Amino acid sequence: MAEAHKIQHDYHLVDPSPWPAIGAVSVFFLAVGAIGWMHNSFAAAPFVFGLGAIGAIYTMFGWWRDVVREAQYEGYHTRVVQISHRYGMILFIASEVMFFVAWFWAYFNTALFPTDVHQVARDEFLGGVWPPKGIETFDPWHLPLLNTLILLTSGTTVTWAHHALLEDDRQGMKWGLICTIVLGVSFTAVQAYEYSHAAFAYKGHIYGATFFMATGFHGAHVIIGSIFLMVCLLRAFLGHFNPKQHLGFEFAAWYWHFVDVVWLFLFACIYVWGSGVESAARAAGGH
Repeated sequence: MAEAHKIQHDYHLVDPSPWPAIGAVSVFFLAVGAIGWMHNSFAAAPFVFGLGAIGAIYTMFGWWRDVVREAQYEGYHTRVVQISHRYGMILFIASEVMFFVAWFWAYFNTALFPTDVHQVARDEFLGGVWPPKGIETFDPWHLPLLNTLILLTSGTTVTWAHHALLEDDRQGMKWGLICTIVLGVSFTAVQAYEYSHAAFAYKGHIYGATFFMATGFHGAHVIIGSIFLMVCLLRAFLGHFNPKQHLGFEFAAWYWHFVDVVWLFLFACIYVWGSGVESAARAAGGH
């Protein structure tokens, strides 16, 4: 009888799961509550939003717990299944790239054409220059440069952790993850400090809107990536992962490198190039 239930193929036929249905209903409540709360449509909107948020978090914990169990204890993640998961993660990161392309597009559409003849109001509003008149930009060679160095260093520490795992050096993997998490949290703290000292607001002009949307969403991705790595660190202490099977950790490392690369583009395009000639003059003159 035992042989009759033995898996005879390399594919994972997923068992029926409640998580897609629970997740869909939770996100629906989350969206309705958020929209109702923002527009003051109905008094119970905050409650609906909170209910949806709790359901979404519960779904994430339950669904990912099941995936870990399938991989770690039930042996469903064969080499063929791992290839499919890698394709899925690659497509997910590609979708995230396109998400940021939208914000870069919005930024450069205005920055490169501040005097567009088809946008008369734009010329009047921006003063025909970029950054717009009256906007005091951040000095890219101060906190933004510090955050760039922090993220680049975190990219090396997560690679250290990955290679330590491949060499079955579990202590090296743990310390590499700890260093990466500390650097990620430091980046978030520095960016929060930077935001608190911004000389411009989110609303009222296209510069603030595109700046905060692009860098803010990147900051959200850093927080998500830090949580991803914290979960990997917890799993490492629980004895999970081995040199041949560590998809969860590998995907966390991929995601973190993606966050690093996006920041390099943000730093170069928005902080350095987008700071205008004033910043270039300050850097050249040492002021």
